Amino acid sequence: MERRIYALLLAALCMIPLTGCSRGDHSKEDDHPDTVPETVDLTVWGAEEDQELLSQIVQDFQTRYQDEADLRITVQAQGESACKDALLSDLEKGADIFTFADDQLNALAAAGALEPVGDSAAIASRHLPQAVEAASVDGTLYAYPLTADNGYFLYYDKRYISAEDARTMDGILAAAAANGRYFSMDWSSAWYVYSFFGGAGMDVGLNEDGITNFCDWARTDGDFRGVDVAQAMLDIASSPGFASMTDTGFLEGAQDGSVVAGVSGVWNAVALGEFWGEDLGAAKLPTYTCRGQQVQMASFSGCKLIGVNAYSAHYDWAVRLAEWITDDENQTLRFQMRGQLPSSLRASGTEAVQNSPAIAALLEQAAFSKVQRIGGNFWDPVTVFGENMAAEDLSDGPLQDQLDQMVEGITAR
Repeated sequence: MERRIYALLLAALCMIPLTGCSRGDHSKEDDHPDTVPETVDLTVWGAEEDQELLSQIVQDFQTRYQDEADLRITVQAQGESACKDALLSDLEKGADIFTFADDQLNALAAAGALEPVGDSAAIASRHLPQAVEAASVDGTLYAYPLTADNGYFLYYDKRYISAEDARTMDGILAAAAANGRYFSMDWSSAWYVYSFFGGAGMDVGLNEDGITNFCDWARTDGDFRGVDVAQAMLDIASSPGFASMTDTGFLEGAQDGSVVAGVSGVWNAVALGEFWGEDLGAAKLPTYTCRGQQVQMASFSGCKLIGVNAYSAHYDWAVRLAEWITDDENQTLRFQMRGQLPSSLRASGTEAVQNSPAIAALLEQAAFSKVQRIGGNFWDPVTVFGENMAAEDLSDGPLQDQLDQMVEGITAR
């Protein structure tokens, strides 16, 4: 009986307007709640030359989601080749989203900087298979494919270098020298120096431990020995038409007219197009003379990826931004502004991409390329060797001794 009386009293009280017992009776404040958007601070790392592009992409992202959060996104320059080292020095203070070369993926995943990508099957279905493979470790996707063009080939100015000249290093050097100009290639970069040894059938790569390297560049037998390649490089360096220049030097030379050919990648296609216009030529790397034979120059290849820091304070928003940066529309924008080959199937299949001279040259060189999987000890010893060859410097010893020293450094444990 007491329970029944209590229930009747409660029902009566709910009929009093001031109590608001009914769910349908909201106050004016309830109809228009004062909500404060979530504040989201994100940092994006990208290459120096991508700052304008990334800033535009980020601004569009902020506009799109401005009603969902107070997005405060900072874009900072960070070299892609050194991204791993910069990030792993302090993961918790590192960028939330970052661009990096695919050869750093294993180390980043092993260090816990990257988590497996969610909805990986759907993402993989939208990208070129080689880009998906480059973004994966043991079949698991750890990053978002961005480009499929991290390789290099030959650019040349058609006013001075003919298509026939461009087929061989001898032809390029002769034409450049005859015009009082230069062919440029960066021999301070081990990435490019690989071209000569890889072309001659020599190999370098990671051991099964995923850290140390194997390398046979100092070999003393076979069709081509290490000293044959080294001598070929000395012969090239002795030409008045050769200059070892960084990418920056190459562009400056192309702009002032002192450089009429050079080895680089699609990231310089737009700038070179501005300098050379319709006279811009692009082709696979040339052959070079080694032990009296013509040897096709090889190249490293790879992809650029977008990573999301596993330690990001706003991980879900970082994932959204990573997906935004790598979607079809923004990969198309990247091609338009930077000339880079999209990893997106839809973006890479457009007529504009397929008709790009730089992309055509990259695809032609692909038959002579090797996916870059190299341990950290590779870079410095090859840089020392390459710079010595460019300077025709034998002060570090005879060629075989220099080769032995280089390989000892590359394979150090």
